[in-house]
Amino acid sequence: MPTKNKYLKRILLWRYKNISERQFVYVLSILVGFLAGIGTVLLKNFTHYIQLLLSIDFFKKFQNSLYFIFPIIGLFVVTIIKKKWLKKHIGHGISTTLYAISKRKGIIPKYNIFASLITAPITVGFGGSVGLQGPAVSAGTALASYTSQLFHMNTKTRMLLIGCATAGAMSSMFKAPIAGIVFALEVFSLDIAFVSLVPLLLASVAAIITSYLFLGTDVLLGFELNDKFQINDIGFYVIFGVFTGIVSVYFSFIYFSIRKFFHRFEKRFTRLIIGSLVIGFILFLMPSLYGEGYGLINNLLKGNHIEAIGNTPFSFNETNIWIVIMLLLLITFFKAIAMSTTFAAGGVGGIFIPTLVMGSALGNAFAKIINNLGLGFQVSEANFTLIGMTGLMAGVLHAPLTAIFLIAEITGGYDLFVPLMLVAAISFAFTKYFISNSIYTYKLAQRGELITHNKDKNVLMMMQISQLIETNFKVVHPDMLLGDMLKKAVAKSTRNIFPVIDEKHHFLGIVLLDDIRPIMFDSEMYQSVRVETVMKVAPETIQYDDSVTKVMRKFKESGAWNLPVIKGNIYIGFISKSKLLTAYRNKLIEVTA
Repeated sequence: MPTKNKYLKRILLWRYKNISERQFVYVLSILVGFLAGIGTVLLKNFTHYIQLLLSIDFFKKFQNSLYFIFPIIGLFVVTIIKKKWLKKHIGHGISTTLYAISKRKGIIPKYNIFASLITAPITVGFGGSVGLQGPAVSAGTALASYTSQLFHMNTKTRMLLIGCATAGAMSSMFKAPIAGIVFALEVFSLDIAFVSLVPLLLASVAAIITSYLFLGTDVLLGFELNDKFQINDIGFYVIFGVFTGIVSVYFSFIYFSIRKFFHRFEKRFTRLIIGSLVIGFILFLMPSLYGEGYGLINNLLKGNHIEAIGNTPFSFNETNIWIVIMLLLLITFFKAIAMSTTFAAGGVGGIFIPTLVMGSALGNAFAKIINNLGLGFQVSEANFTLIGMTGLMAGVLHAPLTAIFLIAEITGGYDLFVPLMLVAAISFAFTKYFISNSIYTYKLAQRGELITHNKDKNVLMMMQISQLIETNFKVVHPDMLLGDMLKKAVAKSTRNIFPVIDEKHHFLGIVLLDDIRPIMFDSEMYQSVRVETVMKVAPETIQYDDSVTKVMRKFKESGAWNLPVIKGNIYIGFISKSKLLTAYRNKLIEVTA
């Protein structure tokens, strides 16, 4: 450790002498992009090797039965790892990162670096119906946070590097560098300025080069656009945009409902057993929902819907297109249930890929319905498959720009830009009307901990009320005589306000120096007037768990310069308006400098 610190000090000294702050941020952004790319590669490979192991000839003989068993084994192993080894909660990667930005100055626990890298591949490899994008972001942002702390970077730079890691993870996962940058800007509300854009570009490029070096030119969603956009189809896209909005609302409703249902069970083992059985049953009936689901998407894009649906235990007439449509709609319906149950049962993963799977199945089914109604209409099933992914991403993730650029990039062209923008806008607007925040941000927004593009709101949210409380106020008791108060409190205080508390430290009110000034020099009043006679009710009180935004509002409404802080009804201290405004100014400089 001493040797390590010695070398680190040398690096830092050399940096201070030879490289400017901006240049060093560029260097760190490349490093963070590379690390995020490595993390994504490890996730992909670990998952791939598990799936390869479970697909040997011996297992293929009992494939449908094992679709029921494998997820149970995977979730059990993940639960053991979390309980016996990590002994830590593994939250959703993006939600955890957003919380770290808003409330922890971008400091993410170091165990997040390896926690998702181990548990997510086991969850997905054994059939858990979740994705790897969230875990990739979790590992990348934890590495970025640790790197920024290692090199003593300020809060603003730390948050920028976290954004770089997010862009890198996205770029490396899909080989879509522009979408990665847009995702970081859209989800983490980073400033679109030269000072932030260049590091994002460097990180995104570094990550995608890393992916090419280790994984070659293969892409998860390989597709070349052949069918051009037809203006005659515009009406269908409008209708489809509404459909994707409805399914996005359904997705969020199912997610929160299932999570709420499983929270009823206090024991983790109970949640594991119930969740595992539900997931196993769903995968037994619909094996196409096994794992992430890239095979389903790619088969639909190639027009091979039979392979996409998979080997179900039920025989059906493959030439009956309406049965195929029904099965695709069932995949859309059950994917949200399988994903949410995987999380609730203790699995680790992300919601990004399941959103794409649902969108692709919905889009393909919608196009098939149009083509087989017998009304003479003919639309591109591949195009609607792609645009379905865009609609679901825009609605579920509340990330319309990411949805547009990701699909445009993976198709290798921008000929679908008009329908992509149209469906994304309609789906996002429709979902936003019913659900104000995405799955990533819903709980954070409820607690007032969500970072947005509103700088003023962000600064207030990042401030901690515990750092504003002043405790050097002399307390008095209601039965205390005026003479004792003057001797024990007023004479020894530099304040003009005195909190009144009882023997149990309950806050009762305040005494202002201005209120006792007319009698404080009248010695005849010293033994006849008690504190309870001159005390008054505080114009407002601040609860210890109030947000700083709420505190600011209370100061504005009360017009006071000092307000008492209580925890329940126990007196804690005071917050002064002057200290609050000074702290706000310092935090604003720290965050935006």
